[in-house]
Amino acid sequence: MAKALICLVLLISLGCKPDKNSLVSKPTSSEQPEGMAYIPGATYNQGGKTDQAYNNELPQHKVTVSSFYIDVTEVTNLQFAEFVTATLYKTVAEQPLEWEVLKKQLPPGTPALADSLLQPGSLVFKKTDTPVDLRRYDLWWEWTRGAEWRHPDGPMSDISDKMNHPVVHIAYQDAKKYCEWKNKRLPTEAEWEWAATGGEDRSKYPWGNAEISTAYDKANFWQGLFPYENTVKDGYASTAPVKSFPPNSFGLFDMGGNVWEWCSDRFASQYYRTLSEPQINPKGPEVARDENDPYNQNSYVIKGGSFLCNDDYCSGYRVARRLGKDADSGSNHTGFRCVMEIKPTE
Repeated sequence: MAKALICLVLLISLGCKPDKNSLVSKPTSSEQPEGMAYIPGATYNQGGKTDQAYNNELPQHKVTVSSFYIDVTEVTNLQFAEFVTATLYKTVAEQPLEWEVLKKQLPPGTPALADSLLQPGSLVFKKTDTPVDLRRYDLWWEWTRGAEWRHPDGPMSDISDKMNHPVVHIAYQDAKKYCEWKNKRLPTEAEWEWAATGGEDRSKYPWGNAEISTAYDKANFWQGLFPYENTVKDGYASTAPVKSFPPNSFGLFDMGGNVWEWCSDRFASQYYRTLSEPQINPKGPEVARDENDPYNQNSYVIKGGSFLCNDDYCSGYRVARRLGKDADSGSNHTGFRCVMEIKPTE
């Protein structure tokens, strides 16, 4: 009881009010699911906290989340392989593209793609040789036939020595199917962000406030000049094995960097501006709407950044950073982790 009281005092001193579900006794080790961490419910400040904040992170607002469990690490290749073996599931990247579905996300009148371009594949990052316009994503992303979770860099690559790396080339529905198989679900954006703070509401990053220039030993991200010069000071040019860097205060690994992670919320770039307080266990907008991609109404939130993020490009490792990603799209820097709800005791 004394430890629980100390935790509550710390939460309040940080500006985070405990949710009523956090007053329930913390589950014992025998009750806690293997490979998951207990996250106490609380009210915290969601959204951009610094001058790096993008418009879609503002305004900052109070959100209450109930207690939940979350995977300690991103889902690994080994774990996803167990799912595929048990269910014979095929990911979106392993299936041909459907033009009738794809064209709804493109401007009217876009010419139909050739059948050769609709073959199974996914997006793979290709480092450029020189500096480029950072608004031109097409200069470093390449549609690669045969790229999927077993072949992350294309058909000639494999994961035989990467079974403890996060699984990638995962579309939203792939992640959702895996979670359902495990009797879990994807985290809401509010749950994910609270978990990433480690219970320290003023933290800019999952590791605290140590600036990115000195944080190469705290997360897997891009050091150098994106997208053409990576000094690899953190030791990894691509994904890193899970648990390669220290956990945050909740015991969670890779909440910043390594791979972007799917959340269950649809993405709307102006969503935060429509909210009234307080928000209790929010689940996101009913309709996806991105002013930068007006034809895409099938976009979901991704959080956490990846091995490609740095301050010059996306600063995705900030706990408040949020992007919208098409639900049918994977890439070699997109993965996920799962959560499990906790029912409060009567």
